[in-house]
Parts: sequence; C-alpha cells; structure tokens
Amino acid sequence: MKRREKVMATVCPVARSTEVVGDKWTTLVLREMYMGATRFEEIQIQTEATPQMLATRLKSLEADGMIERQPYQKRPVRYEYHLTQKGRAFYPVIQALRTWGETWCKSKGEEVAVRFMHRVCGHEVGLDYICPSCGEYVERSDLDAALSPTFAKEREKRREAYRAAKARSG
Repeated sequence: MKRREKVMATVCPVARSTEVVGDKWTTLVLREMYMGATRFEEIQIQTEATPQMLATRLKSLEADGMIERQPYQKRPVRYEYHLTQKGRAFYPVIQALRTWGETWCKSKGEEVAVRFMHRVCGHEVGLDYICPSCGEYVERSDLDAALSPTFAKEREKRREAYRAAKARSG
C-alpha cells in the first residue's frame, strides 16, 4: 500500500512530506540520484548506508512514487532506479538544503562542493534557482555539475574503501 493511501493523522503538508522523505538516508539516496546514480552499489557507496537500510529506503521511495525500478540485467535480474516526475519535483528541496549547507555549515575558506553550470548560456548558477547571467529559472536538468577537487576525492575514497572491503570479503 502506498503511504498516500494510508489514513493520515494530519492535513499538514510538512508532516505529510516528512513521511516520505523525512530521514537522512532517504535524502542522501535522492541526492545521489540527482547526481546521476542509478544502481544500488553506487548509491550505497556514496550514502554509506548498509545494504538493508538502502533496500528499505529504495522500496519506500518506490512505494511512494518517487522512483521506479527498471531491469538492466536478466540473469540474475538486477535493477536500476530512476526518478519519476514526482521524484524530480523534489529537487528544489535538495537545492534548498544545498544552499543552506553551503551558507551555514562550512568552515571559513572551504570551497563550494558542487558548482553548477547553466547549459544554455554556460555560466555558473551559484546557489540560486535563477541564472545570474541570462536570468532564466533553472532546474536540475538544465545544469551540468562539476565537483570540487575535495568533494571528488572524498567520493573516490568511498569507492576505493568499498572495493577494498569487497575484495577482503570475497
């Protein structure tokens, strides 16, 4: 049963929204999907969620209509996860968290973790929804992302640690 089919104890849209995306792991899963990850392993590596935790979040997001599974391999069957229209519509919330985090959760002198370039005009968008160069409202699909060297290295270290752990166990 989808959560929206359950009887809600409140009409508050904030409370209802947090029923769908109200924990750290779900938000990180969505972040990875906005960054282009579609496969379980890559999402797990970058969120550092346990396999059970990630599987639970993916099932929940699918039940809530935020993502959909699509098979990419037949034997054994393996799935990719893709954002639905509802899932893509959540991006402004992730952008707001990014903007807030870049503004209030950084040390002095720390670089911006991800820079977004507007594909139409080629200019950096910064932390806003409006391109400062051409004045257009931008959505995630309008942008190319460039990770800072520090963030790129952090993400690569996670991949390396995952591969090393997998090699030790298998």
